[in-house]
Amino acid sequence: MTKQYKSKIFAAIHETAEDFHAAGIIDAKTMREFDTSCLTPVKNLAPDEIVATRTSIGVSQSVFAHYLNVGVSTISKWERGEKHPSGTALKLLDIIRRKGLEAIS
Repeated sequence: MTKQYKSKIFAAIHETAEDFHAAGIIDAKTMREFDTSCLTPVKNLAPDEIVATRTSIGVSQSVFAHYLNVGVSTISKWERGEKHPSGTALKLLDIIRRKGLEAIS
């Protein structure tokens, strides 16, 4: 997966930090701090964006739930705005939205 940086400067800084980490100059904790400051965070999705993502790939809530490893009721609640995806589920939704279901299957 391609990393998305806040800017070209952040990309250069992060790339240098990765090299330092690979060489043992900086530790994993410091590398995580660079990740947090340089990489673009995943944006929260509104309920209509989740519906649009699912319908654009032409799958039912049941099939979508299977790919995301969540319950059908969870998909339904996300699409109604009663709950909001977070963590891994939000990241997977973002990947599917940008690259299609094939990116995770």
